[in-house]
Amino acid sequence: MDRYSVSRTKRLLFYIIMTFLTVGFIVAECVLPSERSTSTSDENITYDGSFTWLKADGESEAVEVPGRYDVKPGDTMTISTVLPKDFDASVMAIRASLQTVRFYVDGSLRAEYDTKDTRPFGKDSASRYVFCDMSENDAGKEVRIELKSSSANYSGVVNTIYCGDKSDIWANIFQKNSRETVIAFFILFAAIVAILFSIALSIVYKTHFDMEYVGWCMLLGAVWMLGESKLRQMLVPNASVMAAMCFIVILVAPIAISIYIDNVQGGRYRKIYACVETLSFVNFLTCMLLQLTGVCDFIGTLPAGQVMLAVCCIVVISTFIIDIIKKRAAAYGLEMFATVVALVLMLIEEASVYFVVTISGFFIGTGLVVILFINIIVTIKRISEIEYKRQNAESEKLRDQAERVSMQMMKTLATTIEAKDEYTKGHSYRVAEYSALIAKQLGWSENEVQNLRNAAFLHDIGKIGVPDTILNKPTKLSDEEYEIIKSHTIMGADILKDITIVSNLTDIARYHHERYDGKGYPDGLKGEEIPFHARIISVADSYDAMKSRRIYRNSLPDEIIRDEIVKNKGTQFDPQIADIFIELMDKNAVVIEDNNFMQEEGDNADIELEAGKFISDVVSTISMQESSDSIDYLTGLPMRSRGQKLIAERMNEMNGCLAFIDMDNLKKVNDIHGHKAGDRALKLIGNILTEKEHSDMTACRLGGDEFLIFLPYSDRTYIEQIIEQLFDKFAKGQDDDCEIRDASLSVGMCMTAKGDIFEDDYAKADKALYYVKQNKKGTYAFFHQLKITSKVSSGMGVDLKKIAGSLKESGSYTGALDLNYRDFAKIFEFMNNLGERHKHNCYLVMVTMETLPEQFMDIEVMEQALDYMEQSIRQKIRKVDVCTRYSSVQFLIILFESLENQIPKVMERIFMQYYKLYNKNDFRPKYEYIKMIDDR
Repeated sequence: MDRYSVSRTKRLLFYIIMTFLTVGFIVAECVLPSERSTSTSDENITYDGSFTWLKADGESEAVEVPGRYDVKPGDTMTISTVLPKDFDASVMAIRASLQTVRFYVDGSLRAEYDTKDTRPFGKDSASRYVFCDMSENDAGKEVRIELKSSSANYSGVVNTIYCGDKSDIWANIFQKNSRETVIAFFILFAAIVAILFSIALSIVYKTHFDMEYVGWCMLLGAVWMLGESKLRQMLVPNASVMAAMCFIVILVAPIAISIYIDNVQGGRYRKIYACVETLSFVNFLTCMLLQLTGVCDFIGTLPAGQVMLAVCCIVVISTFIIDIIKKRAAAYGLEMFATVVALVLMLIEEASVYFVVTISGFFIGTGLVVILFINIIVTIKRISEIEYKRQNAESEKLRDQAERVSMQMMKTLATTIEAKDEYTKGHSYRVAEYSALIAKQLGWSENEVQNLRNAAFLHDIGKIGVPDTILNKPTKLSDEEYEIIKSHTIMGADILKDITIVSNLTDIARYHHERYDGKGYPDGLKGEEIPFHARIISVADSYDAMKSRRIYRNSLPDEIIRDEIVKNKGTQFDPQIADIFIELMDKNAVVIEDNNFMQEEGDNADIELEAGKFISDVVSTISMQESSDSIDYLTGLPMRSRGQKLIAERMNEMNGCLAFIDMDNLKKVNDIHGHKAGDRALKLIGNILTEKEHSDMTACRLGGDEFLIFLPYSDRTYIEQIIEQLFDKFAKGQDDDCEIRDASLSVGMCMTAKGDIFEDDYAKADKALYYVKQNKKGTYAFFHQLKITSKVSSGMGVDLKKIAGSLKESGSYTGALDLNYRDFAKIFEFMNNLGERHKHNCYLVMVTMETLPEQFMDIEVMEQALDYMEQSIRQKIRKVDVCTRYSSVQFLIILFESLENQIPKVMERIFMQYYKLYNKNDFRPKYEYIKMIDDR
């Protein structure tokens, strides 16, 4: 999210207001009269009396104060004055310039300034203001002031003499000199911040910044300014030390400047600057030695330091000129400009020593502010460049790492998803290794082989988007399901499209199911149109598919696999690649190592391993959740998809029996006693099938009232005993719950052999169940025992008579007409009584749905046909006729006041409508009828 910023108009208005206030303040201060007290003005605090110079030879001379006179260094200059009669000042003061000062009033020593006992070294006292206490009693008395300096520059200097109140004098001094002192403190603070900030940046960014050396130069300049400040005696307890630091700064300054400029210029002139630094250091040591030994004070050796500083400036300017000529100055143009300004101002500051008695440090302060401002800009630009490079490098590193981790995660995801199915576990890894074997035979480099291996590992990543119910379906896929399976190539390419660390990823994911003859998917590419890498994966993928055991078959032997590859060479497979793989098979060279891709080395190995573990945990958690979600909460049995998969796996491992169980009359139980009663009936079956004694069987709920179980036994007699026990336990449960007594169980079974195709045996068990439901509900039958010729015809008439009898015995009812079975019984009784009384002819018709011999039908297809039959009956019978569904394959119809010879026509209309709706010929209806009222 972008940071909020006020509007440009609002900012412009704010700038105008602030500019107006600033300019207005400056103008007002300059134009309007001063409000300062007049007592602090120069006229009010300056002594205006006359002075006489009392020379050592006894002569005297009138002198002007302030002024400078010819006095030899080391000699004392004495000046005297007689105070006026109206004198009432509390103090007199003079600024000593490297001088010893003594005040005598009426011949008596009143004040003395001499630092011989407090200064660390040197002959002269530091410059400062010297105050002498006075009073009105001193009016008319003589005042003598003795000034002594051993420096030729300051011997004979007489500064302004003040008189008045001490606070007024200090106020005047502060008004004149505070600006430079404040600037000096600002520069000192900025220097410390610059040095610390540069050191911190150096630690963070592992490099040195020029601003650090600027900070040291600023620190020296700030010390110079504070040392030259007229307020220094108020700033530090020992002004002599501060004064000495002013000279030391000049001696050390060339070293700091050389280091800074050498760093700015990138070391091009480091030998020249090394000479400057060496000479400056030798000069510094020499001057210090002369000062400490008392041979010569700093003021005496100052010219040597100034010469070195001038030499340094000349060298810097010379290198600047050389770089400008060679067009190398653009790289540090701002620093060069700031340095030239600072050097010029610094030279002006030095030269002022010889023209004015006291200097303020203003010029050097201005120069340092300029160079600081410029270096802040330069440092910010450099940090920006460093950050830009660092972020680019970090982005590259993160992108590379992200792609590596993403690839590792996808590898782990692909492996984890495959691990959920016993038959596809390790498929991607094996395909990758088989592809690598082909690539090596082609003479590819190790990097090319590894790239192909990585890409091949992810060739089926698109199956993440295919539902498990389709991937693991043990029965034949529908056309719609097969289209979903085929879409995994497009989804895989879409998932991998942003991965650039491995080339050819998207081509392999999208085109590995293309055929050489152009009949593959998804794009129907042909021959050389198919990317070469994808053609390699196609052969490796097909080999592993044939070599691996599947839920519906065992693995194929190498001989058959070889024949398949040979047979499909040039149609499904690239002939060149097929020949190479056949050659590998003939040499028994199709051998791969165990899957150990998680042990890859690299900088990101730990991250990739953790990412792999994370994805594995996530997928495992999802898998566990899916497993819990695939359990039927009512019966506690696995639901259809998971149950069929478990049963198919067991069928592939052992012989046994597949049993299809259907609960009869569940709808009737629900209609009469409510769905809770039906739920109890279903739960009863679930409890029976999950008992410990049946722990070796595998059972699931297919949906509604249907169940599927696998019994791992080959003895048919034993299986019949288990089914009989199942019936007995269900009957016992019915005895305890009267509301579910109308329910019963019908079972169709098929004996299976190890490795049988699940879909075929499932259809046979379904057929056996259908046979039971057509002939005798509540029993069981094996598919191999079925006798198609005696399915229904032999018992149809008997069944109809029994039904009619049970309807008659169901009791007398009154109420509204409905179409469920119980209400059908009411209607039957009502019509039977009505026909008996009024001699109406009523007929009860039973419609039975039959399959063709050896025709196996899925339950869903049967239900569709039965729905069409129910619609046909409802559409073609009269409004006075009544119908209901009697069983899963039978319907009952009451034809009221119908002629017997019209019944075939009525049924023909119904059957014709049925064939219009259901345009297949695999599920045919038959009918029979009886008269409801016997002729007496």
